[in-house]
Amino acid sequence: MIEISDIESDKQISTFQAMSVKLEGMPSNVTTADTFTGKKVIDREGIDYGKVKHIHINQDTLTVSGVTIHQGFNKDYFLGDDYIDKFTEETLLLSRPPVRTGVPVVDIDDHKIGKVKRLHRHPDTNELESIEVSDGLMHSKILSKSEIWGIGEKVILRMTKEEFKNLE
Repeated sequence: MIEISDIESDKQISTFQAMSVKLEGMPSNVTTADTFTGKKVIDREGIDYGKVKHIHINQDTLTVSGVTIHQGFNKDYFLGDDYIDKFTEETLLLSRPPVRTGVPVVDIDDHKIGKVKRLHRHPDTNELESIEVSDGLMHSKILSKSEIWGIGEKVILRMTKEEFKNLE
């Protein structure tokens, strides 16, 4: 699929869908990467994370190393191959939900704390190490991923709101 977009307004102007052609001798489980762009991305709970924008290929092994997900105006993010369960005809199914910036953060009792401001990843592996949680206009705290109890439409911490306030 070739998209011609207006970058200023993030509007798609026109789309040309190229059909994937099966060639003689091509295995049945082989397809082109462009057949995956535009597919809806959901997790096991049915939470919608956006649409596949790009497929990333490891240049050395020629395997899928991850995908870029488009979740609206200026909200693209990368998910490594460890998040990918499988592709269906219409959907990319995630094996686990990703932590994303802008998502609400609550304590173990579901009391609102703030929002995920920034993700801190290991530079070599891209694995999440910690999150920065903004609890107001000027305040934020960095929490290890071990402090996260659950991830979905919101991030649930392993602590109470009072314990969060008392963190240095």
